[in-house]
Amino acid sequence: MSQNERFMRTEILLGEDGMECLKNARVMVVGLGAVGGYALEALARAGIGTLMLVDFDVFDRSNINRQILALESTIGIKKTEAARCRVAEINPDCKVVVKDVFVNADTLPALLAEKPDFVVDAIDALNPKCCLIEALYHAQIPFISSMGAALKTDPAKIKYGKLGATKNCGLAKFIRKRLKKRGLDLNKIFCVSSEEQVDGGFIENEEGETAGGRVRNTLGSLPTITAIFGLIIANEAIKQIAHFSK
Repeated sequence: MSQNERFMRTEILLGEDGMECLKNARVMVVGLGAVGGYALEALARAGIGTLMLVDFDVFDRSNINRQILALESTIGIKKTEAARCRVAEINPDCKVVVKDVFVNADTLPALLAEKPDFVVDAIDALNPKCCLIEALYHAQIPFISSMGAALKTDPAKIKYGKLGATKNCGLAKFIRKRLKKRGLDLNKIFCVSSEEQVDGGFIENEEGETAGGRVRNTLGSLPTITAIFGLIIANEAIKQIAHFSK
């Protein structure tokens, strides 16, 4: 048994070899908002040895309803900085690499040069998300993507599976369309999505960015659903990294 009491219960379940895999893993979390923040929380508490934090935004008060890193004390602070401090409080031994960048075709080569073993895609904008997925797919870097959590209210409808099998998700629909045109096998791309049928949701504006209902419309969301998305992604990532099966 490990001498690190912090991760004792995780090691009891995953074993010493599984815990060692987590300790040696380099995981990149792209997007530190509603979904990415909760994924990061679980990964840090699982004992991931190196966490790479990618986001270009700062917190504002409207983030507080659903983002675990958003507090009165973090308003106006970079999301990467708040995340770095959070990880340090959970596991001081974790190496944290901060990247304050917007993900696009120009910045992706430098990001992937960090050689992550696993990537959490928690981006909510269509163009950057498709660029990231395509780059990871061709680089053969394992990853899980989050689809749309806004407007969803039924946790029982949230599923982990293949992108090609997603249902009732506007964001997933547009991503499938774009990636299929680029020749990607949608059954080799894994994601978390909700099969709940809702009115409105994701549409694509003329610039190809995300919007809901009408262009620039803000979508309602619950802290519970976005958190579950992030935690499911982290759960799958932890099991895969630790080579755990039950």
